[in-house]
Amino acid sequence: MADKPNSTNSAGTAYAEGSIRVLKGLEPVKQRPGMYTRTDNPLHIVQEVLDNAADEALAGYGKKIKVTLHDDGSVAIEDDGRGIPHGIHPEEGAPVLELVFTRLHAGGKFDKGKGGAYSFSGGLHGVGVSVTNALSTRLEVSSHRDGQLARLVFAGGDVVESLSRRPLEPGERKQGTTVRAWPDPKYFESAALPMGELVQLLRSKAVLMPGVSVTLVNEKTKESQTWQYKGGLRDYLLQTLVGEPVIPLFEGEGHADAGHESFAEGEGAAWAVAFTEEGAPVRESYVNLIPTPSGGTHDSGLRDGLFQAVKGFIELHALLPKGVKLMPEDVFARASYVLSAKVLDPQFQGQIKEKLNSRDALRLVSGYVRPALELWLNQHVDYGKKLAELAIKAAQSRQRAGQKVEKKKGSGVAVLPGKLTDCESRDLAHNELFLVEGDSAGGSAKMGRDKETQAVLPLRGKVLNTWEVERDRLFANTEIHDIAVAIGVDPHGPLDAPDLSGLRYGKVCILSDADVDGSHIQVLLLTLFFRHFPKLIEAGNVYVARPPLFRVDVPARGKKPATKAYALDEGELSAILDKAAKEGVARDKCQISRFKGLGEMNAEQLWDTTLNPDTRRLLPVQLGGLSFADTEDVITQLMGKGEAAARRELMELHGDEVEIDV
Repeated sequence: MADKPNSTNSAGTAYAEGSIRVLKGLEPVKQRPGMYTRTDNPLHIVQEVLDNAADEALAGYGKKIKVTLHDDGSVAIEDDGRGIPHGIHPEEGAPVLELVFTRLHAGGKFDKGKGGAYSFSGGLHGVGVSVTNALSTRLEVSSHRDGQLARLVFAGGDVVESLSRRPLEPGERKQGTTVRAWPDPKYFESAALPMGELVQLLRSKAVLMPGVSVTLVNEKTKESQTWQYKGGLRDYLLQTLVGEPVIPLFEGEGHADAGHESFAEGEGAAWAVAFTEEGAPVRESYVNLIPTPSGGTHDSGLRDGLFQAVKGFIELHALLPKGVKLMPEDVFARASYVLSAKVLDPQFQGQIKEKLNSRDALRLVSGYVRPALELWLNQHVDYGKKLAELAIKAAQSRQRAGQKVEKKKGSGVAVLPGKLTDCESRDLAHNELFLVEGDSAGGSAKMGRDKETQAVLPLRGKVLNTWEVERDRLFANTEIHDIAVAIGVDPHGPLDAPDLSGLRYGKVCILSDADVDGSHIQVLLLTLFFRHFPKLIEAGNVYVARPPLFRVDVPARGKKPATKAYALDEGELSAILDKAAKEGVARDKCQISRFKGLGEMNAEQLWDTTLNPDTRRLLPVQLGGLSFADTEDVITQLMGKGEAAARRELMELHGDEVEIDV
């Protein structure tokens, strides 16, 4: 019987088993470096090595870190930590030193809990130094450990000089690691390291590890600089501040002890906060020594703690003038701070760890900051009153700005839809409208929301597919009429210049169930905004809220009380179960419930998971990699009435990539 020919497409290229490429080892990093690191310059791949050296110091094994910029464009990082183990890995049969630099998910940081090498570390994506190796033309590593010096050399991620070991000579350092890398310019927009950022990074490591010295040597300029801060965060903040502090610095720290009911031993934060009347505020936050330039839940915890304490003080002393409403921003507006949080299992947004996403970090930091500041304010009442004055002044100017806008647009406004539950504030920077699927979820959202800044508009049933509806026929549909009137902007096209001065909310958030129907409603609303309100998407006003799919009830264990956790998807669910397992709770003891829809959540759950700005997941809606016209073509294929054939072709082509939730 003749062999069956390969199926070929119209271009005649064969598509068979051999066409499927499996990316091995470090290939995925080389193919798509932007998924693993920042590609504007090589600083981030140097930082991966630096973080490892800092983790050794954080674990108490090193006192010195030295970074050398060599004449030939390479960067060397040297530490006096324990040295990377260079024996053979029991399961993999290869030297551990080699695995650390050639496997994406290898490292001591996954081994948490008793006897793990690192309790607190910043690296937890498991990509780490293997990415540095993949994106370097050459990388040399030497490890001083167990009386031996082990050395290994790579080129483009592959071993070119296999592991060599020799006994340490008298006078040589007994322990530590040196990594020297030559970043490959073809992966980066600029091959040069940004000196300002590098200096800032090294200085911050010294700040966060009082007593550890960090040195930078530049061979080209023959310059060398060493940072060592005995006074930690306080010294650093005072040196960096622009304006004069209105009151003395508020500093403190708090960490959980072994018997803490909610947090692991050692979790907590240290902070220094200064309030100034002028000058740009200095705001720096770190998690396990990793800088988080985009902030995250630990920053939110500091903000929450400061706000609650100041608000409590103002109420206690009856300082708030009539008609003034205090908001977190009013207290935070003039605050400069350095915050260093320690979190056992940090969850970051994105591979490059710029923003902390761990929900518990908010409670963790706030729980230590608030009581400390309350005590401090009540011990120094005069300073407390100065701080209260600063916050009240900020609240008054914010409210004045909000009223001006209101007067301008007060005349001739269409009557707001009856089912809209509006918010009290008129401040665009804080106002949010939630378009909620279904009346029952709408009810929970109304009860659970923040009345000051969050408005709710419940939608009944499926919204109209407006892709091919003419603009002047849109208002025939009640739902769409109500959405447009509530937002305060008229429908428009991509080339129009609509009047956005009537916009009533800074954020318009689509909130639908995490199931297939919910996704359909989301798509219909996104279609409406892209087709008839494109300027709102362009200005970054449209968002999609992501409610969790699962709730996990973890029973009480020892002194720790029972807890509830929420997971966005299967991945987060298994992370929660893994964490529980590490704390000694078997998987079958954890009760997992799946939310069929938002209507099943009570007001408090909905606030915790989906509405609270500090703990929710809110995705901004933006154009992806395609231009406006290309995006339009894709949506026409998906939403156009006469496009059934094109949709079918798309499904046949990509059907097997989709996980269907039946």
